[in-house]
Amino acid sequence: MVITSEAVGAATRTLTMGVEEEFLLVNRAGGDLSLCGPEITGLLGDERVKTEVMRYQLETVTGVCGCPEEAGGQLLELRRRAAAAAAETGCLLLASGVAPQRLPGEPAVTPDPRYRELDRRFGRLLARTGTCGCHVHVGIPSREVGVQVLTRMRPWLATLLAVSANSPIANGHDTGWESTRYKRWTRWPSAMAPRVWRSAADYDAAVCRLIRRGKAIDERGVYFHARLSCRYPTVELRVMDTGLSIDDTVLVTGLARTLVGLALAELRAGEPIRRIGDMRVAAALNAAARHGLGALTRDPYTGRVVNHERMLATLLDRVADPGPIAGLLQRFRERGTGAARQRAMWAAAGSPQEFARMMADATLRRG
Repeated sequence: MVITSEAVGAATRTLTMGVEEEFLLVNRAGGDLSLCGPEITGLLGDERVKTEVMRYQLETVTGVCGCPEEAGGQLLELRRRAAAAAAETGCLLLASGVAPQRLPGEPAVTPDPRYRELDRRFGRLLARTGTCGCHVHVGIPSREVGVQVLTRMRPWLATLLAVSANSPIANGHDTGWESTRYKRWTRWPSAMAPRVWRSAADYDAAVCRLIRRGKAIDERGVYFHARLSCRYPTVELRVMDTGLSIDDTVLVTGLARTLVGLALAELRAGEPIRRIGDMRVAAALNAAARHGLGALTRDPYTGRVVNHERMLATLLDRVADPGPIAGLLQRFRERGTGAARQRAMWAAAGSPQEFARMMADATLRRG
């Protein structure tokens, strides 16, 4: 059965979205991580800019948006507000999946009861992680539909990761990975791709099992790469690194929305789910984290082994009006991935301080 591109377009146009971005804070003078997150959120007093687990992190949260361009406007405003407040404390705001320099040796957990419980239960793991992701929420009509969408998203998670990869530098050197964040993040016992669940009840049972077995402290701590939000009527796509520039995040927001629209169109048409084993999904994600867009995966429609550039072309073929996404992708190809641009800055920088300043400048750019 063939799903028309018009059906995909109709399913996509009505979808709302929201975006959460996580950032690093570094000292302007030395380029090392700064523990000023709570101080900065106190200065701002803006509920859209929040503390994160570690004091060297901040999170920004957009409102509900009707299109990726609207999200882009909010993302720009929030990054500028957070960066301006950081500057008042002598800090820079950096959009990177992991800290380029070493993590701090001193305790860095934000003084919040939930984060302290995470520290008590997973302290050693927490101290070695400190990652920053981009989470895109896309509205869904019901949790039952959401579970079906999650299953249909499984073949596309590695493509979203490859596009968003933005963490090649860690501990003061090039790791050889496009997304070191993914490598670290998957140390968490609940950080995995969604399974093939038949119903929302099956999904809830899987969440409860992880909590009961001590692999998460609560529902929010179940870190599926795509999940049902426990706070909003959305599916939450969490596999992506924080985008280096605003346009990087606008692109993955548009891709996420389009993929959810594709899943909804297939579901409404009664198209069977293309079943891909858990090990194959995990292998594709690991390859995307290591090799980025050139990594190999399996096209869910043809079964052929292809790279993620080909997967993006397949997606465009199934969209009624590919112009907006195609334009974002063309500009993305011209500027390169976040990982490639980080490496170029790392090679050009004469010191950690200069690299931090270059990263901070890129964080506030559109392109």
